[in-house]
Amino acid sequence: MQMSSVEPRGTPCPIIRPRRLRATPTLRDMVRETCLSPQDFIYPLFAVHGEAIRRPIQSMPGVFQLSVDEIVAEAQVCNALGIPAVILFGVPAEKDCHGSENYSDQGIVQQAVRAIKAALPHMVVIADLCMCEYTDHGHCGVVHGDEIDNDATLVLLGQAAVSYARAGADIVAPSGMMDGMVAAVRQALDAAGYVNVSILSYAVKYASAFYGPFREAAEGAPRFGDRKTHQMDPANAREALRELALDIDEGADMVMVKPALAYLDIVRRVREATHLPVAAYNVSGEYAMVKAAAANGWLNERAVVLELLTGIKRAGADIIVTYHAQDAVRWLNQR
Repeated sequence: MQMSSVEPRGTPCPIIRPRRLRATPTLRDMVRETCLSPQDFIYPLFAVHGEAIRRPIQSMPGVFQLSVDEIVAEAQVCNALGIPAVILFGVPAEKDCHGSENYSDQGIVQQAVRAIKAALPHMVVIADLCMCEYTDHGHCGVVHGDEIDNDATLVLLGQAAVSYARAGADIVAPSGMMDGMVAAVRQALDAAGYVNVSILSYAVKYASAFYGPFREAAEGAPRFGDRKTHQMDPANAREALRELALDIDEGADMVMVKPALAYLDIVRRVREATHLPVAAYNVSGEYAMVKAAAANGWLNERAVVLELLTGIKRAGADIIVTYHAQDAVRWLNQR
């Protein structure tokens, strides 16, 4: 018998071998610490007026502006995949300085909420609550001169929240980073009798460069200036905990960190600071980068998307708002 030419090593073989638990797919599945499921996802939808409209968003391949009938069809796809919730953003027929369609009972999001709840009563419908898509200046509130009037904006946010609740929204999601927004929305909802409508607060929202494609999708880019007076400085982490504490004290039921990928440390800090459910928004720019790289053959889209979403959940997010949701569930089902 021919003997091996490998000489004995000078050190003993390892007793502890972590590789043992990686040896087969079944073993890896058994010991996996972080698992994705359809229940983790919220799917964003952009509502526009009209019928049979499915308008591609150039910077976000696979994402569309949708008329209400198409919104319902997309919600039905989500339902079939096991995705429990959608979040709605509206593109109004007309814009004005106060974003009046935002709080009109005939607003496009209100129409979409009613249609989804009629078709899928059990689906969780979330109405994003901001003014930037609805105002002719593109800012997140009432503007006087070059400044946003925080307290005047709170009044309109309360009116919009009540209008969404009246349409049937399960959750409203104030996202404009106005001081006192959660308290104003909670007070308005309770006064109108909607004590069971939940608030998902964008408690920690940064002034991020990753929002660019969303502004094409929602047609909500500011006409002047920027949003750095109300959205957070990307350099700040301790401030996130202050914003979080304020929104919790004001009555938030769930809290959001936005964006996700460049702020996974913030997701972790928020997770450790609260027992409330924590959401993270995998935003448009993060989505667009992956789609562009995949289109050029530079990476494996499926593998990268599932890795990124797993990373967001591993950081501490209970819920992930993501444009990848439908594809991610299909890929998970193929494993």
